[in-house]
Formats: sequence, structure tokens, C-alpha cells
Amino acid sequence: MKIRCGFEIVFECPQPTPIILMLSVHPSRLPDLISPQHFSYSPDVVRRDYYDSFGNICTRVVAPAGRFEIKTDFLIHDSGEPDEVAPNAVQLPVEDLPDEALVYLLASRYCDTEHLLNIAWSLFGAVPRGWPMVQAIVDFAHERITFDYSHARATRTAFEGYNERIGVCRDFAHLAITLCRCMNIPARYCTGYLGDIGVPKDPAPMDFSAWFEVFLGGRWYTFDARHNTPRIGRIVMARGRDATDVALSTVFGPNKLVKFEVVTDEVLENAA
Repeated sequence: MKIRCGFEIVFECPQPTPIILMLSVHPSRLPDLISPQHFSYSPDVVRRDYYDSFGNICTRVVAPAGRFEIKTDFLIHDSGEPDEVAPNAVQLPVEDLPDEALVYLLASRYCDTEHLLNIAWSLFGAVPRGWPMVQAIVDFAHERITFDYSHARATRTAFEGYNERIGVCRDFAHLAITLCRCMNIPARYCTGYLGDIGVPKDPAPMDFSAWFEVFLGGRWYTFDARHNTPRIGRIVMARGRDATDVALSTVFGPNKLVKFEVVTDEVLENAA
């Protein structure tokens, strides 16, 4: 299938301000682009791309004082298949994990395993290892947290999400990731486009979405604690330990986000 993706983001800065942007699709999805992923900047600025330590594409700019607008609109091919379900995927012992997976067992800025370790083992210690345990964790996080945009908070950790029981997609992901890590299952945070394809339209405003991946049976699988159902059309942009590593924008100075609109729609083959 074809998916149209794009956004319009506008900042206001009182002075020239450096920004790191993580707005490109992930390198693994670049071959799927049907039309160029061209970014327009107004006013135009000098920019430079680099790859971070997790393999994500980052862009460095200096936003001028005043209004700074970033836009893109492109088409991308997707398999149209929902997230893979593999009930027999096994959990590898820590000593058998590849070196690069070990960082996804450790505590991070928002995934405070030290606060949830005993809770995790009390809840899931008797659950069969592997896929059944991850699904049990996802079920728990899905039920534990109530989705509410009005209660979004950029500083909320997994343990705070567990206690406050409210948040947005990043809070679902952080809680599930942290519980997986507590149970010795490598888990990493993902951000990207996720439209309402194959499901009823969500009445909540469209945004980029957060989900996570776990390492089972020698490979990574996708899970989504907010929706808790396989979805079609995920277009991953970045992966990391938690939301810190994959922030869409990291702004080094005072600023105001004045516009944030995202589009992710299936393009029907017979559409003009």
C-alpha cells in the first residue's frame, strides 16, 4: 500500500537557537520512499545531517529569531501487513544475548528499572518466558494507564506513570519497556508515523506515535502498549533507549511550539 506522510511544525524563538531535529524516516525505511522526503524550512537555514549512536538520522540547524517553520510531505510504500505475532518466540538468557542488545536491559532517563524491579517480578515472575510474558506486560500497561492528551508531561518516568495511571503513548511505552527490562527482556523505544489504517478513526488529534520493540528469539518484534493490537502502517523514524534518545526536536534555548500538525493517510490506488 501507499501511505502519505507529512507534518508542519512551527517554532518561535526569541533569539537564534540551535536545534537537533529527528524528523526523517529511519534509514531502514528509506528504500520504501516513493517520493522524495524533502524538508522545507522557512526561513531557509543551513542544515547538516548525521547519524547518532543508535543509527537514527539527525539534522542540525540554527533556528533564526522569530517564526521558524518546517514542513514535509511524501509517499512511502508499506507492506500493508499488521505487526507480526509470534507466540512461540523465546526469551534468550542474558548470557546469550548479543552485545548490542545489552544496553536495552539497563535503566535510562525515563525507564527507571530500579523502582519497578520488585513490582515486575511480583507481577510476572510466574508467567511463561518469552512472548507470553511480553504480552502479559503489554496487557498490564494497557490497562494500568488511561490515555489522556491533557495529562501529557515530558518529565514523567515509567514509575510515575505506574503510580499516576494516566498519560500518552510515550507513557504506555515507557512502562512496558521498563517492566520488560526488569524481567531481563531487551526492550527499545520507537517513534514514528502511525495512522488510523484498518481501524476506526481516533477522535483524538493526530500526532506521531510511540511504541516499542523487544528482542526475542534472536530478533526484534513490535509491541504497542497503548493500542494493544497489531496495527498496519507503522513508519518508524527513530529507535533508542527511551524518549530522550528519539526526541523529534531538541532545542537549545527558549522557544515556543506554536503549530504541530501531522498527516498519515493511506492513499487508495484509484485515488486521483
